[in-house]
Amino acid sequence: PAQPARPGQAVRIFTGAPMPDGTDTVFMQEDVRIDDAGNVILPSGLKPGANVRPAGEDIARGHVALASGRRLRPQDVAVAAAFGLTTLDVVRRLRVGVFSTGDELAAPGGARTEAQLFDSNRFMLIAMLRRLGCEVGDLGILRDERAELADALKQVARRYDLILTTGGVSTGEEDHVKAGIEQAGSLVLWRMAIKPGRPVAMGIIDGTPLIGLPGNPVASFVTFVHVVRPTVLALSGAVPSPLLPMPVRAAFSYKKKSGRREYVRASLRRAADGSLEATKFPREGAGLLSSLIETDGLIELGEAVVRVEPGDAVGFLGYADLL
Repeated sequence: PAQPARPGQAVRIFTGAPMPDGTDTVFMQEDVRIDDAGNVILPSGLKPGANVRPAGEDIARGHVALASGRRLRPQDVAVAAAFGLTTLDVVRRLRVGVFSTGDELAAPGGARTEAQLFDSNRFMLIAMLRRLGCEVGDLGILRDERAELADALKQVARRYDLILTTGGVSTGEEDHVKAGIEQAGSLVLWRMAIKPGRPVAMGIIDGTPLIGLPGNPVASFVTFVHVVRPTVLALSGAVPSPLLPMPVRAAFSYKKKSGRREYVRASLRRAADGSLEATKFPREGAGLLSSLIETDGLIELGEAVVRVEPGDAVGFLGYADLL
């Protein structure tokens, strides 16, 4: 219209069009009718300002739309695009090198002796790191030779922002990762009160942090979630965002030691009253990869918990939320 609308007038517009001057409310065309005199008849019940999007209603001037330290999600990218931005300042992808250790390991696709296992941890860790946005270097399998292991760690330290190993961190005669870290750099931490996953080593080699995870696959998975994930996010500049377990009802009994955090593999089901219940994987063992693919997530039991009985409230961490 060439002139602003006056009280008692209606102007036809389309979805997304700017509001004509003098108007404040939009009625849907299918809800109105035209009488014989050409008047627009409006239904009752609509409040002034309905179906209108005022400028600035989403993000007001001066409000921070995307704070620093945020790990960008698709919806964050949409916000940047809505501002007309074509670039954002971000931290580059973290470079992580991954070793497996142990004479008992053979590479998938290669020859395997009767006493060997095909290496699975390395590929699991690489996939998890990539889900966190890392650039990953597959550094293969290190044999159980202390000097060779220490030399290999020293050689790759300057090429990566983080080194990850799996296996060789326990107390066996052929577990050389702890000693290799001490020989090539400095050991910061060894062993954590967590199950599965007690043998965890952390150190620094030529300024590059190193995390040595256990060799048992489930222990390696759990300690990645508990230790590696927050480390990767911190090195990437992300603001800490602790995982928040979802409260569910236990449908199992379980005993544990005080002073140790434990993660129990569990599946969810809907109970007769509509509540979510967690059932425990029927077998124990930190080497059971099947327990990670036949369950939905982990029940986190804090250090003060010593017993779980059916009906107790417990915290559940779904696998989809861990990466």
